[in-house]
Amino acid sequence: MNLDLSEEHELLKQATREFAEGEIAPGAAERDEQARFPSELIPKLAHQGLLGIMVPDEYGGSGYDTLSAAIILEEVARVDAAVALLVGSHNSLCSGHILAVGTAEQKRRYLPPLARGEKLGAWALTEPGSGSDAGAMRTRAELKGDTWVIRGDKQFITQGSTAGTYVIMASTDPTLGTKGISAFIVPRETPGLVVGKLEKKLGVRASDTAALHFDDMAVPKENLLGKVNEGFKDVLGVLSSARIGMAALAVGIAQGALDEALSYAKKRRQFGKPILEYEAIQWMIADMATENEAARLMTWYAASLRDLKQPFVRIASEAKLLSSEVAVRSASKAIQIHGGYGYLKDSPVERFYRDAKLCEIGEGTSEVQRIVIARELLKPA
Repeated sequence: MNLDLSEEHELLKQATREFAEGEIAPGAAERDEQARFPSELIPKLAHQGLLGIMVPDEYGGSGYDTLSAAIILEEVARVDAAVALLVGSHNSLCSGHILAVGTAEQKRRYLPPLARGEKLGAWALTEPGSGSDAGAMRTRAELKGDTWVIRGDKQFITQGSTAGTYVIMASTDPTLGTKGISAFIVPRETPGLVVGKLEKKLGVRASDTAALHFDDMAVPKENLLGKVNEGFKDVLGVLSSARIGMAALAVGIAQGALDEALSYAKKRRQFGKPILEYEAIQWMIADMATENEAARLMTWYAASLRDLKQPFVRIASEAKLLSSEVAVRSASKAIQIHGGYGYLKDSPVERFYRDAKLCEIGEGTSEVQRIVIARELLKPA
């Protein structure tokens, strides 16, 4: 059992770390303070191949595997979770859904602009009254001739106001609940697609989160993504894969918090010596390092299972559950180690602490992960 990264993965890790530290980290605090979307980074992310991570070369992407995607998201989140969320949602949700079930024509038409960063992707499932309960979805799609007419609202949509391509879920047969949901590819310029309120958030403040409204939005019949009424099955597959990405993002936050805590504990002196020499600080550092390594290995394991086309749903949920809660604990310990300085906006660990909380909510709450894990364990062998 080999737990070491291949030479290719090690090179990717190093290259992404250098890019993240050189191009993303310098403006992270300012973007967070201003809640400003990192538009200036989009061409750089695209040039680095980070907007088409798993898109095949034939569609202009990097063609990386799931483990590579996890490595990339960890290294980006280590310096800026908001940019990591942009990269993760663009790749795992929007592009990932099209890549998984799109027709050859849909892939040819929509994936290259996404991979090249010419358009950002958004994925719209959540609604004001239905988050985890997708069966309560109220957005409706009705086929009229060769056009789907969509009416409804979506909430908490990442890249909601900046995307050029949306994947939108709607109920095509309300009587069937989750078995009557379908997915649609919707270009930004589609009449009837209205961007609503931009959300003011606790963390990942530089990430664009917005509401959407569909006012008799007319979508061509050929923009149906997957089969009619089978969209929710595809959604579950997309979310299971995306949870690996969210787990990696959480590991990155936890690693960033550990790095900052170690650096500060070496420099900060109290009672005549660096605080790292005190056992109380060493124990917190040891707990952070241990939990972070465990979360990283579980995330890599889930990614490897997906790459090997082995069952990975339960492990992905376990990785996401563990990593997200480790990120919150690590960020909290990092603030404690910094003391009063950790509570100030000038400190990166204050931002890590706020950013980490999203990981316990996005791509399915920790409670939903526990339900998924239990259901997978209770399935007949």
